[in-house]
Amino acid sequence: MGQVFVSEVLGTALLLLFGVGVVANVLLTGSKGQGGGWLLINFGWGLGVFVGVYVAFRSGAHLNPAVTVGLLASGADEYAPGVAVGFVSTLVYFAAQLLGAFLGAVLAWLAYRQHYDAHEVAAEQLGTFSTGPAIRGYGWNLVTEAVGTFALLYWILVSGNTPSQLGPLAVALVVVGIGASLGGPTGYAINPARDLGPRIAHAVLPIRGKGTSDWGYAWVPVVGPIIGAVVAGLLYQVVV
Repeated sequence: MGQVFVSEVLGTALLLLFGVGVVANVLLTGSKGQGGGWLLINFGWGLGVFVGVYVAFRSGAHLNPAVTVGLLASGADEYAPGVAVGFVSTLVYFAAQLLGAFLGAVLAWLAYRQHYDAHEVAAEQLGTFSTGPAIRGYGWNLVTEAVGTFALLYWILVSGNTPSQLGPLAVALVVVGIGASLGGPTGYAINPARDLGPRIAHAVLPIRGKGTSDWGYAWVPVVGPIIGAVVAGLLYQVVV
């Protein structure tokens, strides 16, 4: 469990360092990548997944509570080779993913500290850390997150049984595809830790003029991905 914890913390931290970092690069005042656009953000997140999966190989590279829940719902016996599915192991994955996401966001903030303080749009400061809806409607925002996470988890579950087992690069490209196709309505959290950890970081970090952390929306990118993961896991049991 100690190896699992460290593996998930490091992998998730690097995922969030790349992810928060690329959004900061595109949005924040004075950054050399300012105005780089949505596809740059998509690829930055995808490459963050690529790096994080390699780093967290010892734990099976979940990096995402939705992946852990999806495996649980699928009836899997192990979360990774030698790591049995159980109450304690599940909590270890969740805790490591949340801590890693928080730390990754803090590291990205340190890299862009001057740009955060120079940026005057509080909503965009928050937008580098966590997701938010383009059109706020909690029910439909929940549906969007559930659908995007379902696509990710069902692909992960099915691809594990294919002869090629394409691995980290394929997962990264799927995440890029989800962002490009389904990311518009909510910013595609598809990962409760990816949103909650950085949102907590935003709340506690000394960012000039940062405004609210939008806790009223924070439940959507937690609950939506869990719903999508459970549906993917249950469907996998029936179909595969």
